[in-house]
Amino acid sequence: MDQFVSTFTNKIDAKGRVSVPVSFRTVLAKDGFEGIYCYPSLDDEALDAGGQRLVDKIQRLLEELAPYSDERDNLAMALFGASEVLTLDQDGRIILPERLRKHAGIKTQVTFVGLGNKFQLWEPETFRSRFTEGRDKLSKLKKLLGAGSRESGGAEGGRE
Repeated sequence: MDQFVSTFTNKIDAKGRVSVPVSFRTVLAKDGFEGIYCYPSLDDEALDAGGQRLVDKIQRLLEELAPYSDERDNLAMALFGASEVLTLDQDGRIILPERLRKHAGIKTQVTFVGLGNKFQLWEPETFRSRFTEGRDKLSKLKKLLGAGSRESGGAEGGRE
């Protein structure tokens, strides 16, 4: 299955357009979604984006919640009500609406970050900071869990 992978930073032109990475456009085309489904991240100063797989995943998540419940309605508002479908032009560019750009603090450049079945759009410096913070947390967690420790003996070096 095709996934959104890697990280790319592209400039926003004078008309507010930004080129979507070719590899991301390829995944979107195979996914069968016209455009890009995009909404403010619930956890970060970033935008979550993707294609049909992302929309389907959100729909399944909502279906697991009780119909007419506040939880379901609030999540639907956050993931559908605050969303935009961004259209790709013939050159593979999108225009990011001001409302979405403001949420992520995006001004002159956008960092596209692949996350498997979706991707995120970040202001580049905010992403660098968040990435470094995340790597530090993972490193500490690995040490806490004893990752990297190897038993002597076996060819594969089993974990303790």
